Amino acid sequence: MPHYVKMGHIPHKRHTQFRKENGDLYYEQLMGTKGFSGIQSLIYHIHPPTQVKKAEKICDIRYEYEEKDALRHRHFRTWNTKAGGDFLEARRIFMANDDVAIGIARPNRQMKYFYRNGEGDELLFVHEGIGKIESIFGELSFTPGDYLVIPIGTTYRVMLESEEARFLILESNSAIVPPKRYRNEFGQLLEHSPFCERDFRTPERLVTKDEKGEFEVRVRAQGMLTSYTYDFHPLDAIGWDGYLFPYAFSIHDFEPITGRVHQPPPVHQTFEAHNYVVCSFVPRMYDYHPKAIPAPYVHSNVDSDEMLYYVDGNFMSRRGVEKGSITLHPSGLPHGPHPGKIEASIGKKETLELAVMVDTFQPLHIVKEAHPTEDNKYMSSWLP
Repeated sequence: MPHYVKMGHIPHKRHTQFRKENGDLYYEQLMGTKGFSGIQSLIYHIHPPTQVKKAEKICDIRYEYEEKDALRHRHFRTWNTKAGGDFLEARRIFMANDDVAIGIARPNRQMKYFYRNGEGDELLFVHEGIGKIESIFGELSFTPGDYLVIPIGTTYRVMLESEEARFLILESNSAIVPPKRYRNEFGQLLEHSPFCERDFRTPERLVTKDEKGEFEVRVRAQGMLTSYTYDFHPLDAIGWDGYLFPYAFSIHDFEPITGRVHQPPPVHQTFEAHNYVVCSFVPRMYDYHPKAIPAPYVHSNVDSDEMLYYVDGNFMSRRGVEKGSITLHPSGLPHGPHPGKIEASIGKKETLELAVMVDTFQPLHIVKEAHPTEDNKYMSSWLP
């Protein structure tokens, strides 16, 4: 959540001398977006972050899309996606476009290196597992239900405190921020917002690592992954301040907006980015008009694709989905509740569903790696 934060030790004035006990200067780094006109933070390092011992290309990053076929609704059962590897190795991308890639990760091994995405922000939704993010900005703990927003250019790694974990992952090509309509001209969240600043958790502690040795940072940039070796620990910040940093928000702190009749999906919006939005479906009271139909009406996504990731509970408008299911309802096709779900919803008082939705304004392309998890009968599930 972009607001001012200060951690550790920093000088009284920016861009001025800031010296160690031995008289040497600390190294000031400006980390910012949109040139020098976006949000930014100033980080003070023990060692010069430009000092690289070795650089080696690891691989190109490409997603192999399926060939175009008849447009249809899709359903992928990801619960049994194989666990294995560390947080980066475990990623399985299921669908993507030029704005965002969406996938699952089930890591069961600790990261022995650090990672930096130089192409865009990342949004991690924690479905299972506990642990912490170790980053240049400090440590940030997570538990199930947390959204973790990792800004572009952040050096970090995921450290598990459970045997394994399960994440929904969004690799973004743009900044991920709370919806503009919930913020005033100063950036403060407004009274009608379904969350407030108290709900956003910033790094909890800054642990400065003044260590020599051999440390690897894997950087994603320009469509490839490159390994950089440093002779000092990359998390050597003595202090920082600014508006750019990782933060956490729990889906359980999202306060649903309800009404007398069914509310449209934008009331569930939690984040926005270029050409897509992220929404949270949480337990909530149903509509209270005496003749309300709680189930959503049939709707046509004429200019957006709708991806839903099912987290927990009984999703009242669907049948045949389970924890970890991903459904994709593409633009151009109407969709809505399964047969019998509209009538069955009448008179119900609440729903206990928990899900994450991503609406994209450019079509999502299915990655071939998703095929083994697909429920090929989903398109016919609306038949009587």
